[in-house]
Amino acid sequence: MTVPTTAAGSVAARRTVMSKVGARLLSREAGVAATLILVVVFTTLQNPNFVFSPDGYRDLLLTPSILMLVAVGQAFVIITRNVDLSVGSIVGITAYLTGRLFIDIPGIPVLAVFLAGAIVGGALGLINGALVAVARVPALVITLGTLYIYRGLNVAWVGSDRINASDLPREFRSLGTDQILSIPVLTIVAVLVLIAAAWYLRNTRGGREFYAIGSDPDAADLYGLKVNRRIITAFVMSGALSGLAGVMFAARYGTVSSQAGTGWELQAIGAAVIGGVAISGGVGTVWGAAIGAFLLLTINRALPVIGIQDFWQRAVVGALIIGAIVLDRVLAVRQARKLREMRDTDND
Repeated sequence: MTVPTTAAGSVAARRTVMSKVGARLLSREAGVAATLILVVVFTTLQNPNFVFSPDGYRDLLLTPSILMLVAVGQAFVIITRNVDLSVGSIVGITAYLTGRLFIDIPGIPVLAVFLAGAIVGGALGLINGALVAVARVPALVITLGTLYIYRGLNVAWVGSDRINASDLPREFRSLGTDQILSIPVLTIVAVLVLIAAAWYLRNTRGGREFYAIGSDPDAADLYGLKVNRRIITAFVMSGALSGLAGVMFAARYGTVSSQAGTGWELQAIGAAVIGGVAISGGVGTVWGAAIGAFLLLTINRALPVIGIQDFWQRAVVGALIIGAIVLDRVLAVRQARKLREMRDTDND
């Protein structure tokens, strides 16, 4: 009797493992990653320089890495059923701050500049979170206002000035070009931040509470979760990662004007939504947001290579965002229907 029982247990275990593997393979993140690979392969077949030119492979990894940080921060906020429209302005402020620190404080360590960018970005995110959580004003309204306030402060600060590559120390500029095992250094930094964010959301109580709040804020409040604290934390995370992205922006491009980061808020939201972070909250992963950022910028880079006009480039991105939202809605309705059927079966 022991052998059949063991065999049955082994079969059940294998089925469980296979079902988990199958679910992962069919997950939203896997689908977006597969789409990304198809775009890269198709475009490379049309024009091998897309990947195999001296700058092609590097740009394929480096350029989306900065947006990836902003999208990951945006994912924290969207999971709590909010949105942060000020991230592009935070990127602009911290990018210019980076240059000013190197100009005004000669010899300042590069690590200190990275920390300063994250701290300033986190402070601006704290303002957003406090206004949303304490004043209980919709995040869309609050962050739309701070988008313009932060951008206005940046324009007033920068004026007609700008940061040039010659203003930045060589060891900092080299971060935008250096590679480790053929992988850009900034991409490695972004991936390490991504891994830390994913671990936090998956393995800590605070991370799980983000999902609970996004799924049903009222129920989370009744259950005793510290909703306001978590919402503020989400905005601080978004601001800090945007600040970090601003420092990386300066390292990547060398030149920073008052328009740095303009429009990034919509790209970050689009990347998160395309990657499976439901705009209604409570669903999604930072992995999906990261892959969505790579897909979004890779498409933007690929379409001109194969001769697609600018209008259609924007239309394709818009169609992807709409398709992702529609898919989220369809999946939500299907899940709700299955839950009702299970409940009706149990009652019978």
